[in-house]
Amino acid sequence: MKREHTNRIRFVLEDVLPAFLHDSPLFRHAASLVWGKHISELATFRERAPFLSDAEYEDLYRNHPRVHEGTDNSEACIAAICADVIGNSVCDIGCGTGYLLSRIRDARHGLARLTGVDFAIDDAAALQGIEYVAARIEDLPFADGEFDTVVCTHVIEHVLDYRKAISELRRIARRRVIIVVPREREYRYTFNPHFNFFPYTHSFLRAMQPVPQAHVCRDIQRDIYYCETLDAADAPRMVAAE
Repeated sequence: MKREHTNRIRFVLEDVLPAFLHDSPLFRHAASLVWGKHISELATFRERAPFLSDAEYEDLYRNHPRVHEGTDNSEACIAAICADVIGNSVCDIGCGTGYLLSRIRDARHGLARLTGVDFAIDDAAALQGIEYVAARIEDLPFADGEFDTVVCTHVIEHVLDYRKAISELRRIARRRVIIVVPREREYRYTFNPHFNFFPYTHSFLRAMQPVPQAHVCRDIQRDIYYCETLDAADAPRMVAAE
């Protein structure tokens, strides 16, 4: 299923369906017809978030059904990312199969370095010109400013200590940071293992404090697209893009 399709479903589940019904045993029962006991396991996963071991965390993500084909990003978000990449080196944190990196490579010819990072890289495709590193976003094994552009899509909502994760993204980026998260509300029973929820663009901007002047934060088809510039030489172009 493509992201565009699941975003339409999310509109009904999150904005149309009343909250009291979404949190009810009736919704849990209906959802279990699709995903069985995994719906209840996801609710317990979020409730126990502060106490989860690394093994429990990784076990749920390894067993979680893959909803989207290739990437969690919509075509509109992919186009925005490819347009905003600058420099010769790109690092995708939470790269999954490496699909987004392959799209960036095809759109931006001549990049010297493409690196994908995930806590498990078992599913990463062996794509020419892309290196993979197994690591957690909270402790990235790279030097300060090692990459011109750092991309992180559909990851921050999964990370308990998301401020530390954001700090790491900024640390290893030399010129630009691009982040995509779903625009969504929290309910007891959902189809995803998210810890953090951002119902508005300004909700996400609070998570990004301090926010530099040269930034863009906008809604793209129910996803929040955030792009900030760290290098002052690139700032005028970013401000103009707003």
